[in-house]
Amino acid sequence: MPAQEFDFIVVGGGSAGCALAARLSENSGFRVALVEAGRKSGGLNVDVPGLLSKVVPPNPMNWNYWTEPQKQLNGRKLYWPRGKVMGGSSAINGMIYIRGHARDYDEWAQMGCSGWSYDDVLPYFKKSEGTDRPDNAYHKGDGPLKVSQRTSVNPLNEAFLEAGNEAGLPYTEDFNGETQEGLGWFDQTIRGGRRQSTAKTYLAEAEHRPNLKIIADTQVQRVILEGKQVTGVEVNRKGKISILHAAREVILSGGAINSPQLLQLSGIGHPDDIQAVGLPVLHELPGVGRNMQDHLDILVAAYLKQPVSLVRYQAPHRGVMELVKWFLKKPGVLSDIVLPVGAFLKTDPALERPDIQLHILLGMADEPHGFAKAHEHGFGIHICQLRPRSTGTISLASADPLAAAKIDPNYLADPEDTRVLREGIKIARRMMRQPAFADFIDREREPFAGTDLDDDDAVNAIISAKGETIYHPVGTCSMGPSNNASSVVDPELKVVGMTGLRVADASVMPRLIGGNTNAPTIMIAEKCADLIKKHHAAV
Repeated sequence: MPAQEFDFIVVGGGSAGCALAARLSENSGFRVALVEAGRKSGGLNVDVPGLLSKVVPPNPMNWNYWTEPQKQLNGRKLYWPRGKVMGGSSAINGMIYIRGHARDYDEWAQMGCSGWSYDDVLPYFKKSEGTDRPDNAYHKGDGPLKVSQRTSVNPLNEAFLEAGNEAGLPYTEDFNGETQEGLGWFDQTIRGGRRQSTAKTYLAEAEHRPNLKIIADTQVQRVILEGKQVTGVEVNRKGKISILHAAREVILSGGAINSPQLLQLSGIGHPDDIQAVGLPVLHELPGVGRNMQDHLDILVAAYLKQPVSLVRYQAPHRGVMELVKWFLKKPGVLSDIVLPVGAFLKTDPALERPDIQLHILLGMADEPHGFAKAHEHGFGIHICQLRPRSTGTISLASADPLAAAKIDPNYLADPEDTRVLREGIKIARRMMRQPAFADFIDREREPFAGTDLDDDDAVNAIISAKGETIYHPVGTCSMGPSNNASSVVDPELKVVGMTGLRVADASVMPRLIGGNTNAPTIMIAEKCADLIKKHHAAV
């Protein structure tokens, strides 16, 4: 691939990168390149919502990462799926559309991220979302990212909501509206039974613009520096190395793992991390790869009396019938989200905002991440601790750009994280014992079956043995004031001390939001696009 010059190079065609490249290319005077390491299209497995189990386990459209052994999780390595295809993790995620709590963003602003309060970011959520909800203070229905309300008709959904009511828990009509707290239906990035990744929405609208170059199957190996000025990127396409020049800016949108890794490979970061693999330090920035936060999750499951779980669709004749429905654009299990209802709840009424999230799973996997199919009818309630105090790191394992980084989330290093999960487990198990579930639940499944709700030590041991990620890593290129030693980017997402380099993805979140991270990542891209357009209109 010969050397080429663009005004802007966006590195990573994921949730943020596709949205950002599409928005920048709206300006016909900008020459924009979008570079993605994975393939351009994910095919049927990505498009069909009900085939989620095909894209989460190890496969060619996935980076298939593993963490370092986790001390507080019995030395286990956890599997971290991340999308390696145009659309990134929006092409392999659970399709839940959640923005987080308003206070999450006000907290960012209080930490020195001026311009990122809830009032500041709400317009970008509304700008991005194309919802079937009526227009109101929280929604406007004409954005690129198509979002739909409830579709699933499984009776377990209503049983879950009624069990919450019987347990005295609140209900909310819209998790992304005025009140997040309560049980309710998740909005979903599905429209017409098709997954709405940023590749299928933002990029599909923009890909025919003559000023946008989409480059797939090409991995960026390093950012090119001339002093403190970034001038382009070095890329590897099927073993051939070449240079892409950026006349204005390079924007990293590789996500919470790949963006800090690329900075470190380029000599930007904490000297210890860079020198450990024999690379030179070109720009000292200690916060790179630090401040990693992720949502740890635990599953409470039960066997069912009735054959109403997703296991029934493993029968070949039913599977074929559902696939025919999907092709004919008729409602069916393949056009549905697999986690349709859930809750945001407080483990302590004195809290200002929910600290746990529940998701109901309409099946019961024998292994996490879909590694093995379930063979018995069951369902589960996922419990996710929303605001972990434990933080981890991303660091280089090798100077080889094609080698995976070392991922150390440092789960449960702070005992408070275990306590919150433990309280969430109690809430989920008490819900399962409500009358609404009496006609459905046969018996609770191991490892919690027979465990005393109040036996903290026993529950703690199960959390250590069974806790898993729910795929929301953030924070490794943390945003903050430029005079803060831990800041990697300033509130305009410019890399501190550098010219011509920004980061726009989940890695810039200074603190993990209380919910799923896809919608907030897209919001970050929307805001970044406006920041860039404003900056270059003024110069």
